Amino acid sequence: MKKLLLVALALAAVLVSGCYSTETGSKKFGMPFADDKIESRYQRTVAQVFTAAKEVLAFNGTLTGENTIDNTLQAKVDNKTVWVRVDEIETGVARSFVQVRGPAGGADINLAAELDKQIALKLTQMR
Repeated sequence: MKKLLLVALALAAVLVSGCYSTETGSKKFGMPFADDKIESRYQRTVAQVFTAAKEVLAFNGTLTGENTIDNTLQAKVDNKTVWVRVDEIETGVARSFVQVRGPAGGADINLAAELDKQIALKLTQMR
């Protein structure tokens, strides 16, 4: 009985530690300590960065979720899930986070960097 309890506790510890947080605030199964997020700062308003991110995600894949209250977006790009969150650091300065995970929960920092770069380029076109 003690061995069964020990095995159950060990299994529970493995399952609990195999989760990561998304930019929308939810928890998903996957590698928790993988590098999957790019942060950028822009001298633009939150609305401008949010609009640019939305256009970039729609161009590269399918937009699957939009929350204008929390300024978060969710999309599917190349069979991977992408989350983008935009917030304001100070007046006129916005910060964006681009997070990408594959179908099995693996991180894709290269796609996150590419999408982040496209958002920055889109902002230069919006002037």
